[in-house]
Amino acid sequence: MTPRSRLLPACLVLLGILASVPALAFQPRPLPEFTNDRPGEWFNSAPLEVADLRGKVVLVDVWTYDCWNCYRSFPWLTALEKRLADRNFAVVGIHSPEFDRERDPANVKAKIAEFGLHHPIMMDNDFAYWRALRNRYWPAFYLVDKHGVIRERFVGETHEGDARAQRIEEQIHALLAE
Repeated sequence: MTPRSRLLPACLVLLGILASVPALAFQPRPLPEFTNDRPGEWFNSAPLEVADLRGKVVLVDVWTYDCWNCYRSFPWLTALEKRLADRNFAVVGIHSPEFDRERDPANVKAKIAEFGLHHPIMMDNDFAYWRALRNRYWPAFYLVDKHGVIRERFVGETHEGDARAQRIEEQIHALLAE
């Protein structure tokens, strides 16, 4: 067995050990206060505070408009909002730009219209909210309970009917029932 061929089994064992360590799993924590209170940099809503969302289950969507994984998740997100329109459920978008052109509020506003998004969206040009969430991914979805506690994080492109979408919706229904 060569040194390289011994490395793969060792890496797999290490990954298995790390995956089983509870401290490395997502830990519930309070939803951070929104970091942008400038009215021209909130879309579809006046600037929000976390207190405005108390009593609702909230899905926070961290995205940027040039991220194809992000905008390909919007049909699922829109359908989810429609299905849960009569429930205490809300979506809040956080637009954290990857490229300079994504920092312009006019460009963001145009993309929001193009994608048909109607939920509140906050611009996060300085990545203050990204850091407050300890986020590292586009898209990322943070599921928040009625008390303002982030209970789960989901990462990646999501489509109607896929396993991630089903898990998110199951978790939403469980939190709505609490």
